[in-house]
Amino acid sequence: MSPETSRPFRVGLIGYGLAGSAFHAPLIATTPGLRLDAVVTANPERREQLSREHPGARAVDTPEQLLADPDALDLVVIASPNRTHAPLAHAALRAGLATVVDKPLAGTAAEALELCRLAEARGTLLSVFQNRRWDGDFLTAARLVRGGTLGRVHRFESRFERFRPKPKPGWRELADPAEVGGTLYDLGSHLVDQALTLFGPVETVYAEIDVRRDGAVVDDDAFLALTHASGTRSHLWTSAITPLIGPRLRVLGDTAGYVKPGMDPQEADLRAGRRPDGTHPWGADQPSHYGTLGTDESAIELPTDPGDYPAYYAGIAAALASPGTPPPVDPRDAVATLTVLEAARASAAMGRTVRLD
Repeated sequence: MSPETSRPFRVGLIGYGLAGSAFHAPLIATTPGLRLDAVVTANPERREQLSREHPGARAVDTPEQLLADPDALDLVVIASPNRTHAPLAHAALRAGLATVVDKPLAGTAAEALELCRLAEARGTLLSVFQNRRWDGDFLTAARLVRGGTLGRVHRFESRFERFRPKPKPGWRELADPAEVGGTLYDLGSHLVDQALTLFGPVETVYAEIDVRRDGAVVDDDAFLALTHASGTRSHLWTSAITPLIGPRLRVLGDTAGYVKPGMDPQEADLRAGRRPDGTHPWGADQPSHYGTLGTDESAIELPTDPGDYPAYYAGIAAALASPGTPPPVDPRDAVATLTVLEAARASAAMGRTVRLD
């Protein structure tokens, strides 16, 4: 709660497409201490959807209109197309507003670093919505890695694959680099963030990035091989052309391994209109998607830890309530992720491994 008035922190959400309506708005609305106060969307259908789903939130025509009265808000969440992330975050921070930006934070690492420096200079909260850190499969893998269950991990394999042989209309499929479209910066942002979160800084990057589908003009198939300073190697796949999906995770240590099929259920639940409102268990994996832990000679089925997307906005609420409390995702983590993604593009273009400073 706001310490001055004991009222919920007022949140303005920019964008009510898939990210805004299915992810951010439901999580904000069900987080104690936060109130979805205003949503920027000029689309009549989305305004009607907003009035049904969040009747207490007012619709606003433009981001400029929302930011014109910064005293009316405590937090701005940017869930608009990627090309708008950096300029809107600049505007929100200059208005003195705490800011959350959907991934990627910006189109380049340099732009992301500039935003971090602006937030630090103004003493204003800035964070990036890397919700996949709270996928149940990743939480399980992180617990096993950090607890030493697998021994020294030498390889981390992670995939976000789907089979979508025909491109879907929308800005993510546009050729203009300013749109920051394509699968590398979309799902690849999550893959790299997870790898860095678990195994730390990267020394070298090798990548294969392709445009495979007829009619596609942006990357739809990518593989990244990262060598971490810790010695672990991360192999990451993101693809829209995978008719047979591989394991979601395979983590190999010198004493045991962990293999996990299937996707975390939270995205599907949010898309279907289910909410983490306490009326039913949240983030529980299907038993058919439980992983396997151990070795070929001695393996057990391992239930997946519950996923917890609500933890992100709970962390934001805590950071707003206690200035100086770190946000749940440090924005400089996004700079590191974008640095790796830029190195991946360079590697694929040159056909060789790129070393990071």
